[in-house]
Amino acid sequence: MDFGRVITAMVTPFDEHLNINWTQFDNVIDYLIDEQQSDSLVICGTTGESPTLTEEEKLLSFERAVKHARGRVPIIAGTGSYDTAHTIHLSKEAEKRGVNALLLVAPYYNRPSQEGLYQHFKAVAESVDIPIFLYNVPSRTGINIDADTTIRLSHIPNIVGTKDCADTEQLTTIVSGAKPGFIVYSGDDTAALPALAVGAYGIISVASHLIGKEMQNMVHSFLQGNVKEAARLHGQLMPVFRGLFFCPHRVPSPAPVKHALNLKGIPVGGVRLPLVNVTEQEGQFVASLFA
Repeated sequence: MDFGRVITAMVTPFDEHLNINWTQFDNVIDYLIDEQQSDSLVICGTTGESPTLTEEEKLLSFERAVKHARGRVPIIAGTGSYDTAHTIHLSKEAEKRGVNALLLVAPYYNRPSQEGLYQHFKAVAESVDIPIFLYNVPSRTGINIDADTTIRLSHIPNIVGTKDCADTEQLTTIVSGAKPGFIVYSGDDTAALPALAVGAYGIISVASHLIGKEMQNMVHSFLQGNVKEAARLHGQLMPVFRGLFFCPHRVPSPAPVKHALNLKGIPVGGVRLPLVNVTEQEGQFVASLFA
């Protein structure tokens, strides 16, 4: 299965009581596919506020996304956690609900060794039959999946790729050393073009909620050999890439992107504690990015 070049890690829309707004859940899927040209959707990833979603909410989200997408794009379920047994359980349940792949974040807080990481992902992979993408985001998990560990994991048949937020040096090592066909996605919008330049396949993005079409143009300009145009587009999009995470100081995602979507007339509500909504000043900054 081709998961495409620009994948959106979808927000979870909430109502005024911070319950999932299922009508808007469907609408956001349509908007991301039809208007922003997302190639695949990650459901219940970090941007979907997975840490504060219940298991029931996650499973309902997976099932509903599969049904509403109707095969238009692949659905990737975020099922990773710091507990291998629970990750296996949730991954099996997601597979039953028809998702096309899983995204497994590195176990956070307990900070396993590299061997522990390998055994964790191996155990999950052996419990399901669908493709798995690793997710390396050291700034959130407190642990890096080292390049050598990712390369080792790439030889497990259904571990087909990674979303990696590490620097381009690590991405380069993975691209050059992994099993042929292993797919590397950048997990950092600001690094999308540099990642492509060292051999990454694409980007799993937050900003694509708002500038997905433009990101597709950038990626395909690069792939067609028009590097100068790709660089121009990347520079043009950089204020949005950075602004959604630094507005005007670091604000945890997805508060800024949810605010931007609300301003755009796509109601997705606020964020659940311990995250908080953007302040008035931060909201004005986000609005200025799209003025």
